[in-house]
Amino acid sequence: MTTPPPEPHVLDALDLQLLQALQLDGRAPFSRIATVLGVSDQTVARRFRRLRGSVGLRVLGVTDEALLGRSSWLVRLRCAPDGAEQLAGALARRTDTSYVGLLSGGTEVLCSIKPRGGQEDELLLARLQRTPLVTSATAQCVLHPFYGGPVGWLNKINALDADQEAALRTPSVEPSAPLPVLDEVDETLLALLRRDGRVALTELQAATGQSESVVKRRLDRLRSSGVLYFDVQHTHELLGRSVMAALWLTVAPSALASVGESLAAHPEVRFAAAVTGVAGVFAATVHRDTRELYTYVSEGIGALSGVRSVESALFVRQVKQLMYEPGR
Repeated sequence: MTTPPPEPHVLDALDLQLLQALQLDGRAPFSRIATVLGVSDQTVARRFRRLRGSVGLRVLGVTDEALLGRSSWLVRLRCAPDGAEQLAGALARRTDTSYVGLLSGGTEVLCSIKPRGGQEDELLLARLQRTPLVTSATAQCVLHPFYGGPVGWLNKINALDADQEAALRTPSVEPSAPLPVLDEVDETLLALLRRDGRVALTELQAATGQSESVVKRRLDRLRSSGVLYFDVQHTHELLGRSVMAALWLTVAPSALASVGESLAAHPEVRFAAAVTGVAGVFAATVHRDTRELYTYVSEGIGALSGVRSVESALFVRQVKQLMYEPGR
């Protein structure tokens, strides 16, 4: 007899609370989350494991490259027929990409790249252009983020009340706090946390050869300076958002700030930034269906003063999910 497929996991209120709690503090102990949510530690641990399977939940440590003086680029690549999947897979395996997505039409890839060590010209203008699968490439430097980074989209689902948010939120980054000079130990910690933001202290100790107190002190220093924060990777379908779109907004220069600030407040927006190029603002959005996307573009975007035109494309698939590493 054939075993029937498992029933799809329907997210309930506790699932949504856990997702938002992890967005607020990706390394919060299950015991702390349980106390705030009024459930047992075992319940939180069990829900966490289940969400890993149902929505692809992963907590990832992210480095704010902007604070380290490194630039971030959005690169749109047009590919030869049947080449987009192969190119997207190759880009996803690179350590300097944080987001890779396939756009509608099947011949375009959009990725976020953080070149290291002044390699922008060589990577963006030479290596990618010489790739046989690429027919054209457009690179836009992120000038100013309006939404994204430490403030992820899960903060907009309002699953937690104000008191719960306050109990779980990590302390704000102090703007005047000195930035740490990263050494080999810091880089090792960051590399491990990029793969698993909740990696155990014992594993961090073993990889660095440092004591528990030293590892904790290093983590506190990286987090308090803003160099390290945590983001939650997940699929959007079970959260009722099956349509993901990329929007390029041509905006009057005098309206860049007001348009960006408005976009940041929209519940549909998971990332928005001022970028170089003709389209001065880029936004990534999520919607229940294409009708809702139409309404958002015609009414939500259409109501913003200073927006002259909008180009839109749908994401067919996310290959690598973190949209943006630099912070505020």
